[in-house]
Amino acid sequence: MRVGVKLDGAKALSGTLGILSGPRAAQAYALAMTDGGFHVRRFMVKGMEAAFDRPTPYILRSVFVRKAQPNDLSVAIEPTYFGGKGVDPQRILQAQEFGGVRRDKRSEVALRRAGILPAGFQTTIPETPYPGSDDGRGNLRGAFLVQLLTYFQAMGEQGYRANMTERRKANVHKGTKKQAGRRYFVAYGRLRSGRTSHLAPGIWAASGTGGVDVRPVLLFVRPGVYRSRLSMEAIADASNVGAYIERRVRYRLRQAVGL
Repeated sequence: MRVGVKLDGAKALSGTLGILSGPRAAQAYALAMTDGGFHVRRFMVKGMEAAFDRPTPYILRSVFVRKAQPNDLSVAIEPTYFGGKGVDPQRILQAQEFGGVRRDKRSEVALRRAGILPAGFQTTIPETPYPGSDDGRGNLRGAFLVQLLTYFQAMGEQGYRANMTERRKANVHKGTKKQAGRRYFVAYGRLRSGRTSHLAPGIWAASGTGGVDVRPVLLFVRPGVYRSRLSMEAIADASNVGAYIERRVRYRLRQAVGL
């Protein structure tokens, strides 16, 4: 998912070639190309805001402009991963542009490895999120998700020390002044027989006296197939970046000669 813009041909430089030449001209052209990259970036961010339901700031900020250089008058605009705990934005957006099945999240890999998430399933939060669990954008809050993973000892070998001890579990069961005590459990619905076969497959929480208040926290669902909802190339075309760069070339050249 990458858009490239190059400065080639005389059209973009029409009426300006005679103003300046040499290194200063090359620097002016590079600045104009970079201006064009940020122009396309603004259109991409607006396109994602229009196409997606409550996109996260992480995704919106991921669109990165690789600036032009005097010896390389080209710009690349693409979602970029800068490391850390987040998922590579390219992976997140791949299915949105080309369609297909969403790749597993790291939490899904961890739950499957722990024997909790069945093969062939992914996770989603309920239509009515469990109180205090969601981030307002259709995802579990990071701290809440970590609590779930550590509660079910799903952090893996590298995170085994972070997995919840029995004492910490007892504190979750007891609750605090701000949050009621609850006990998490896994239900497999009709996938398996047992006491919870009447519940939808997923992770549930029981709270209240005797655990009578039972609510879903994270549901297990079959992977959905995404249709294409976003075309970065179409967004770049709609931005009319060629005409924009022509204007910026003239501006940057005038700026270079002090006009």
